[in-house]
Amino acid sequence: MNKDILKNDEKAVYALRSLFRQYGYLPFKMSKFEEYDLYVKNKDFLVSDKVITFSDTNGKLMALKPDVTLSIIKNGEDEPGCKQKVYYNENVYRVSGSTHQFKELMQAGVECIGDIDCYDTVEVISLAAKSLELISPDYVLEICHLGIIEALLDACTDDSRLKSEMTSLIAEKNVHDLKKLCADNGIAESASDDLCRLAGLYGDMNSVIERLIPLCTTDAAKAALDELCELKSHLTSAGLDKKIRFDFSVVNDMNYYNGTVFCGFVSGICESVLAGGRYDRLLTRMGRRAGAIGFAIYLDLLEELDRVSTENDVDVLILYDESDIAEAHACANALLAEGKSVSVQKAIPKKLRYGSMTDLRKGAK
Repeated sequence: MNKDILKNDEKAVYALRSLFRQYGYLPFKMSKFEEYDLYVKNKDFLVSDKVITFSDTNGKLMALKPDVTLSIIKNGEDEPGCKQKVYYNENVYRVSGSTHQFKELMQAGVECIGDIDCYDTVEVISLAAKSLELISPDYVLEICHLGIIEALLDACTDDSRLKSEMTSLIAEKNVHDLKKLCADNGIAESASDDLCRLAGLYGDMNSVIERLIPLCTTDAAKAALDELCELKSHLTSAGLDKKIRFDFSVVNDMNYYNGTVFCGFVSGICESVLAGGRYDRLLTRMGRRAGAIGFAIYLDLLEELDRVSTENDVDVLILYDESDIAEAHACANALLAEGKSVSVQKAIPKKLRYGSMTDLRKGAK
């Protein structure tokens, strides 16, 4: 297959598959649907709680899969000392953020489940960075450690509802409303100030670490900071530090996620094309004793790169009248013989990008 004619999402599938296999991740293939019960029990983990359902021939309620991770967890087994390393390229069925209607979306990703340690965290984040680079060299990967956020929230309150509100404001970098929320709920000014400083933390790994040190005063916060420092050291050694930022607005659902979480962006697309992190708590909720880390790449968003690409759709556009069919054929065949791509039209299509134009129409000269 000539990869030069593939779209960005199609090119990414080939490149990512090779990358994941190189790191020992094996393909995972699943059915288009699962029992609806799997999703309704874990709806908070899903990007959207809207799911397409249908009744099977035996009356059981089924759903077109809106997610792959849940199926991987459901079908895996815990093996002491071992890790299940899989990658996938699957279509999922969920509400599109752009159209707000159900859409079949292409998604790729990796999951590492089992006896997880620092090595696996570094490997998966490195794979995330390499995956973004395959899509575009102009990328950035943003990382957060939820353990630090949790420690500072615990210092403020033990009210889970209030913590949830605070977390949402941190994700929005809304320091003004966060400070007001703390004041309205009698949070000590020192704890409120620390939380507000954390919400605004963003930048290169070294500068953020320096600003984190005075905020991490409890044992839990210090332990999380130590993990982040170790991660920074390994990522710097791997030469990835120039493309990675620490950002404490990267917050996933803490009912499922823990530890390191991250998201990735590429130039030309306004939203994250990659998201992932540690999700040990999801494993626990599904009856597994293992740890887990992984990420997903939203390949449908790469259509944006096709639209902003500077590459032409064809090398040459030929315009002709019906009286010029023979000449149009001869002109097109000559260009095709030279290895050029050609579009033969009676008028110029609005969205067609072409390198040059040959106008054979009567009166065109």
